[in-house]
Amino acid sequence: MAKKIVLTGATGTIGKKLYKALIKKGYEVTIFTRSLVKGVQTIPGADEFIEWDYRKKNHWQEHIDGKDAVIHLAGANLFSRRWNEEYKKEIFDSRQISTRNIVDAISKAKKKPEVFICASGINYYDDYVDDVITEEDKPGNDFLAKVCIMWENEAAEVEKLGVRRVSIRTGVVLAKDEGALKEMIMPYKFFIGGPLSTGRQWFPWIHIDDLVGIYLFALENKNLSGAVNAAAPDPVTMNTFSHTLGNVLRRPSFFHVPKFALRIILGEFGEIILKSHKVIPKKVLEEGFKFEYEDLEEALRKLLR
Repeated sequence: MAKKIVLTGATGTIGKKLYKALIKKGYEVTIFTRSLVKGVQTIPGADEFIEWDYRKKNHWQEHIDGKDAVIHLAGANLFSRRWNEEYKKEIFDSRQISTRNIVDAISKAKKKPEVFICASGINYYDDYVDDVITEEDKPGNDFLAKVCIMWENEAAEVEKLGVRRVSIRTGVVLAKDEGALKEMIMPYKFFIGGPLSTGRQWFPWIHIDDLVGIYLFALENKNLSGAVNAAAPDPVTMNTFSHTLGNVLRRPSFFHVPKFALRIILGEFGEIILKSHKVIPKKVLEEGFKFEYEDLEEALRKLLR
């Protein structure tokens, strides 16, 4: 019998790819979505679509009962607008309230899922400059670090119910025509591409196919639990990333974006994205996960060909 999965955030960049991978592997997928129309249009073919208001404990909670796993990706987009106190609250609440209510639904289920997989981010960590970061390293103290700490703590409550929990601390996801890579390419099209600030900070990237692979690995590997880093095992600096991207695009990559400009353009977020995170995916490597894209240039060429 096919295993049954609940998936939130399925209309996002990661969610769409993960959904296709789940269907290909024979899982039955129930989509929790704020808009049934958008859900059906964006990701047709799901087992069922459930209208989901994460703030309200309503009928959607009963659809968790009897499922084998819940994968929770949903949260307000970090990049959709300039941060102010109102939007920072939305970023925080959309993760805290939704995760708390999902865990509450699991607690009430007669047949609880075997695993709860919840998104998180490498922004959990402090700025370590050149030190290698594994899952055991301490968290930071800025806004996004506090968001990730809260998110993981809320998800970890499910462990008290006997449910395995995996929080996936995701690096910068490289995907074709979407997300961070789409924005990074734009300056190169005008021959003004290059690194941010000094370029010496470490840049924790991951190809979207490998990220989807880690989610599937977490779903199917019962030995994997707790926090898991999702970044390519061969980290690079921002300088290396920028020059490699320029080579692949056949564009110059020597225009540095100064720190003060990022502060003006992005505000508080401009400070956070300059932090150095030399992240290694220690836990999945120890469990035998094989990355398809360990080499940055190969990953970029595959995405941009």
